[in-house]
Amino acid sequence: MKFHRTLIAAAALGVGVFALGSAHASAIIYNNSDPALATVALGVNTDGSLNRSAGNITSNASATGLAFRFPDGSWRDATAPGCLCEGWGVSVGATAATGVAGSANRDDGTFNLTSAASGISTTGITTTSSLTSLPGLSVKQEYRVAAATSSLFEVRVTISNNTGAAVDDVRYVRVMDWDVPNTAFSELVTIRGTQTTTLLEKSHNNGFSRANPFQDDGEIGSGGCGSTTDRDFTDCGPADHGAYFRFNFGSLADAASYSFSIFYGAAGTERDALAAVGAAGIELYSFGQSNGNGATGSPATFIFGFSGVGGTPVEPPTGVSAPGSLALAGLGLLGLGALSRRRKA
Repeated sequence: MKFHRTLIAAAALGVGVFALGSAHASAIIYNNSDPALATVALGVNTDGSLNRSAGNITSNASATGLAFRFPDGSWRDATAPGCLCEGWGVSVGATAATGVAGSANRDDGTFNLTSAASGISTTGITTTSSLTSLPGLSVKQEYRVAAATSSLFEVRVTISNNTGAAVDDVRYVRVMDWDVPNTAFSELVTIRGTQTTTLLEKSHNNGFSRANPFQDDGEIGSGGCGSTTDRDFTDCGPADHGAYFRFNFGSLADAASYSFSIFYGAAGTERDALAAVGAAGIELYSFGQSNGNGATGSPATFIFGFSGVGGTPVEPPTGVSAPGSLALAGLGLLGLGALSRRRKA
């Protein structure tokens, strides 16, 4: 069931609600400078969350979040058909009692953040947010088309500490509810890279979870594929679920910063989506696919991933041999192995 937690989250934080769904300087950006030629679009709000209502371009939702142009020319969205549940949160300190947090999610509202947007163009936008109760802690999120592949947008996230003192347990959450066309609320979800991403503190399939790092709601039922907490899984579902990732970057000295990347995108098949993941060197990712199309990932496979979070690339770049092929090199069979045992995307 999709529902709002605005009042609950506001009470828990003890702060006001700031402009639920405000989008005064938000934008819909495209993976091509000519929107008529674009295949992927993002609707970005001033606070850096997705799901923008104003100027919605999609045929299946009331807002634009992560949209893909289908073969019939229509834009269809994978995060906005149900609740507008996509967002992020940042916190410092070990617990809610000793620390401070802020978060942005259209479903929950925006809490303890002061945000502005700049650098808006057809293909990009930069949002900068600071904790209202701790202004020296800021998060800049630069949305641009990924250099490695136009199937992806890369969001360069920089957390900066200018509070006058070191801060500990710097956490960042990104969460989304997959609502994948053409079977929204009954999708297949994949998460890979959990076991090799050293800065990942928690992951699961609850896309409705709050973005505040101190308020994880835990996993939800996922169509009989067992626990999804802190482990990889493939084509889990069909169910109405998503992806939740919480990172802990440890301590951050005064005047220091930490940067990493988030990726959003889509491709017409799973093969092409895997190629995009490999090209961008993504270390941790989730796929959202429609029910019944897990084998091919058509007519669209939606992508949500990370790099710079203490992991190693999960998928090899297109044309690079799989680890099994590399083992053959030690036996003097590199030439044969490179030709005969390439990884299937």
